[in-house]
Amino acid sequence: MKTIQFREAICEAMSEEMRSDESIYLIGEEVAEYNGAYKASKGMLDEFGEKRVIDAPIAELGFGGIAVGSTMTGNRPIVEYMTFNFALVGIDQIINNAAKIRQMSGGQFKCPIVFRGPTASAGQLGATHSQAFENWFANTPGLKVVVPSNPYDAKGLLKAAIRDDDPVIFMESEQMYGDKGEVPEGEYIIPLGVADIKRKGTDVTVVSFGKIIKEAYKAAEVLEKEGISIEIIDLRTVRPMDTKAIIESVKKTNRLVILEEAWPFGSVATEIAYRVQEQAFDHLDAPIQRINTADTPAAYSPTLLEEWLPNAQDVIDAVKAALYVK
Repeated sequence: MKTIQFREAICEAMSEEMRSDESIYLIGEEVAEYNGAYKASKGMLDEFGEKRVIDAPIAELGFGGIAVGSTMTGNRPIVEYMTFNFALVGIDQIINNAAKIRQMSGGQFKCPIVFRGPTASAGQLGATHSQAFENWFANTPGLKVVVPSNPYDAKGLLKAAIRDDDPVIFMESEQMYGDKGEVPEGEYIIPLGVADIKRKGTDVTVVSFGKIIKEAYKAAEVLEKEGISIEIIDLRTVRPMDTKAIIESVKKTNRLVILEEAWPFGSVATEIAYRVQEQAFDHLDAPIQRINTADTPAAYSPTLLEEWLPNAQDVIDAVKAALYVK
């Protein structure tokens, strides 16, 4: 094992796959000459050249469309967005083309493409740069949605996403690129659609994904000192969702808390809650607790932003609410 940063795990995954398959290329703003806005493509231009690591103009609809179209001639592009907030400019290409090519062509064309970049809040970036879109894309049949929370998962999941013959939305975080973690020296793949139990527990199941799961880890340490054992499940892939892993955990703990960095209405947490009450209602000893951001645009003020985001205390309160319900 070696210890590397999240950004390095992303770079290794892309580089390893590009070495083994010449049909793979990377396109996006500042991915080449600048080594990526977050240095996730550092050194790739030097190794693969300007035909496979391509600096695009500030035109997400344009370079997204070029990439989607190129899948129909045998290519496997990786599209980097400086932030998924900018993907809204090119979302027509993702929703109306990438997600539907296979079905609308009667299976004659597949669309092996990865759209990747940061999601959700990253500090004082304002309301239009602090949005989470996992539930938006997961609502679209034909798309797979991946949200890793650490370098190990990021590399293994990205390699799987690049090899997938369907379009994958791969969502990262600006605040995780510097995170360090152990990654195997050799080849490994993490299959899409498989959740991971990050911490085993017996009293309450906590389901989360992405960088906000760190708040669950903090809460678990505090609760353990009080004799409360929580099981933490990292979804890793939002769609397809590993419902089986969630249900099995809930049948053991009989309680569920869902932690998500997104607005509550129509959220991933809402979908999880529905599936659990549908498939494991008789195993629940308390109402499902859901933790989301405040139902407002993100604030710029650091004080208001702190109140807007879920935190470890929110998790502690939700766990205790699930345990002590009357």
